[in-house]
Amino acid sequence: MIKVLIADDIQILRQGLAAILVRDPEIQVAGLAANGREALELCEKHQPDVVLMDMRMPEYDGSWGIRQIKQQFPRIRVLVLTTFDDDETVEAALSSGADGYILKEMEDEKVIQSVKAVCAGMGVFGGSVFEGMRRQMSRTGSPDREAGREAGAATDLSSRITDRERDIMRCVARGMDNKEIAAQLFLAEGTVRNNISRLLEKLGLKDRTQLAVFTVKNRLD
Repeated sequence: MIKVLIADDIQILRQGLAAILVRDPEIQVAGLAANGREALELCEKHQPDVVLMDMRMPEYDGSWGIRQIKQQFPRIRVLVLTTFDDDETVEAALSSGADGYILKEMEDEKVIQSVKAVCAGMGVFGGSVFEGMRRQMSRTGSPDREAGREAGAATDLSSRITDRERDIMRCVARGMDNKEIAAQLFLAEGTVRNNISRLLEKLGLKDRTQLAVFTVKNRLD
């Protein structure tokens, strides 16, 4: 059973999301919060697996909530579900430690799938969010010497990535799960899983979210 906490400042949306999630027999809604601080307090009380977090809330917003939850409960996964897909909001969420970012316009079933994917350790990004990440990363090149050294290091790492690994990285960056990647690339799910594990070790990354950001930042997508 996946225990989910929902944080949104609009009561009817909290209740609506809860109604959507409990349709799935594998999901239990552990609590409802109106802001980031309430979400933190309920995380301590209920120990959820996933927090579904809005970004713009009064007093204690999503960024505050994500940072505090990740610091105090690092095992809890945080999936942002919001109306806003502008670069500033996406960057704030990811820099705070969010494990995924989807939009409220997403279909009900895809929200459920995203919760399950994030709980399983996958980075999930909505299509427009992914495109925004790519635009943002493409604008962040810096001419200073330190940036040059970092770019050189990334190039060395990229040169060690095989064509199959690049294909898998592109799929991960688009928020696809192992089953979807396997179908896309005509591979076994176990092969996909093993390749991702090797990539994380090879690139010194800790999870799929970092792998997705690495892919976009180094224009491997």
